[in-house]
Amino acid sequence: MKGLELIKKAMRLEEVERIPWVPFVGAHAGELLGLSATDYLQSTDKIVEGVNKAIELYNPDGIPVAFDLQIEAEALGCKLAWADDNPPAVVSHPLTEGVNIADMQVPCPCKGRIPVVMEATRQLREQHPDLALYGLITGPFTLALHLLGTDIFMQMMMEPEKVNQIMRFTTNVAKMMAGNYIESGTDVVAIVDPMTSQIDPMSFETFVTPYVTEINEFIREMDALSSFFVCGNAQQNIEVMCETKPDNISIDENIPLDFVRDMALKHQVSFGGNIKLTVVLLMGDEEASRRDALECMDIGGKKGFILAPGCDLAMASPQQNLVAVADLVHDEILQGELRASEAQEMDVETLDLTSHWSEDKVMIDVITLDSSSCAPCQYMMDAVERAAQEYGDKVVIKEHRIKEKEGVQMMLSLGVQNLPTIVMDGNIDFISQIPPIQDIKEKIKGYLSVKSN
Repeated sequence: MKGLELIKKAMRLEEVERIPWVPFVGAHAGELLGLSATDYLQSTDKIVEGVNKAIELYNPDGIPVAFDLQIEAEALGCKLAWADDNPPAVVSHPLTEGVNIADMQVPCPCKGRIPVVMEATRQLREQHPDLALYGLITGPFTLALHLLGTDIFMQMMMEPEKVNQIMRFTTNVAKMMAGNYIESGTDVVAIVDPMTSQIDPMSFETFVTPYVTEINEFIREMDALSSFFVCGNAQQNIEVMCETKPDNISIDENIPLDFVRDMALKHQVSFGGNIKLTVVLLMGDEEASRRDALECMDIGGKKGFILAPGCDLAMASPQQNLVAVADLVHDEILQGELRASEAQEMDVETLDLTSHWSEDKVMIDVITLDSSSCAPCQYMMDAVERAAQEYGDKVVIKEHRIKEKEGVQMMLSLGVQNLPTIVMDGNIDFISQIPPIQDIKEKIKGYLSVKSN
């Protein structure tokens, strides 16, 4: 069966003969061409060439045109910091710099890099009529964070009407992007909204549900499929995500796949995920990649499940690991042989942290995927740095990226299980959700008080 038909069948919750496979290839496709993320993500020709290379190598049923949650923000005036090995990061927030939301306009599809990805979509559609093309748009809450920064969390409590005004605007931007992607040839519009992992279900229902529901309905009216994509420990919000009526939800390794499966099917929504991005696809080998993929396939089953990495592939992910997953997906004999073999575990050595601590300084360890490419990680790091400013050299902040071996070792050594997480003097204080800056300050003050006695 052709990939597009298989994806549609899975999203309609029909039994499939083979579990469909969608590698979330973003800047990693630039790596396949030997390009930096900066060079790759600004060129239609390179995006088309990179996606074609990924299709050739990974034999997918569906694939994103691009995975870059800064395209809309850039078109709206946010400044970006470009990097060689990650998508760019937003480093300015117009609504904190004197711009009024009432004066902002939905950008023209001709602005910034929007025409770059739309033209890439048109070319890829023509070249691959039987493949499910995904158009990824920045979710309205994450785009609101790009425009306002972490001040949004305080304003949700103090000025909810202002937050709703921002969400109204970012929803209109999302619908513009979705419409253009569909007209350019995408089959699935994925609303990628990782910052929704940072709020509770009540806040989600107030500030996210009505807007994402509207976007999903808009996509449906244009005869396309929708996927609601969240990263991080968003388990508390899976049910309210389903209630926005998408055709699919997609999650990463922070959330147990069996939990998502049961909740999604209860609400008649298909689901996707959640091969481990770093310890398996980036730092593991082919065997580990096959085993993790097979575990996901066995949990997901052949009704409503789409196999995918938990998020955007790290640029440096070894291509042989993705090829191994692709081979497994298309080979039931290999699946049977793997199930029959003994399970293997990756051995990661923990660290001796004896010399890590200080008698007179508070040590803050932030465990992230990578703050330069993961929005929740970026804003958590920003909150920690802002909270620590007034304490000067009495506070030491270290980020540990689990895209690197040291980050995985530190994560295990500190007993951290979810990303991103703030650990102070060895104590896990803030898990997954970005705390108010004042709460971080109070924690720092408490630890310093203990050290001074």
